[in-house]
Amino acid sequence: MNSQTSNPWFAISMGLLGIIVGYALASGMNGGLLAPVGGTPVPPPPAAGDNAPPPPSNDKPATPDDDPVLGKADAPITLIEFTDYQCPFCGRHYTQTYGQIKKDYIDTGKVRLVFRDFPIVDIHPEALVAAMAAQCAADQGKYWQYHDKVFREQDNRGDDVIRFKVADLKKWGADIRLDTKAFNECVDSARYKDEVSKDYADGIAVGIQGTPMFFINGRVVPGAQPYPVFKRVIDEALKP
Repeated sequence: MNSQTSNPWFAISMGLLGIIVGYALASGMNGGLLAPVGGTPVPPPPAAGDNAPPPPSNDKPATPDDDPVLGKADAPITLIEFTDYQCPFCGRHYTQTYGQIKKDYIDTGKVRLVFRDFPIVDIHPEALVAAMAAQCAADQGKYWQYHDKVFREQDNRGDDVIRFKVADLKKWGADIRLDTKAFNECVDSARYKDEVSKDYADGIAVGIQGTPMFFINGRVVPGAQPYPVFKRVIDEALKP
């Protein structure tokens, strides 16, 4: 008989090793953190909403101001959205959630959406001019067409940090059949800089620190949350 296997300490050591290996495998199978060579934990990919900005830092209510509205003016629910056109999480909301909210609640007269700008120019330098361009499109009655176009183009790029130029913004105006001469002049003149800046200042005043941020009849929903989150909050607000 092998003297090593007859040694009680050998049996104990092998038992402990089995427990450790089993625990490690179980942790991995249940979403635990697995450490690569070097010992640094690697977390699993974040789920939708994990990258949500912090909620507003004070309890001042957000207001619709005079910003673009989609839906019936007398809808019982007002959804105010503060968004950055260059923010990938704002783009995620548009591609994954906005369409369902529009179909179920905006088009049925239950919700009016108020869209307010919050361009975070320190990390999204083109967001300000994109917001101004959308306002220029509104001069020709095509705010929402331009809004949709910018977010669709953002989705087509598929980058973590979305980059586009003024030339792109002008091309997108032509794509939705704007009067390009008037539109381009409006963009170049920064006609709506004060309007966009006011939205940003109002967002700061209510404590917004990131985008997207939503207020549903005053209740805060931070980040690109999945549709069921919005549905639950809206349905609760609709209850008599």
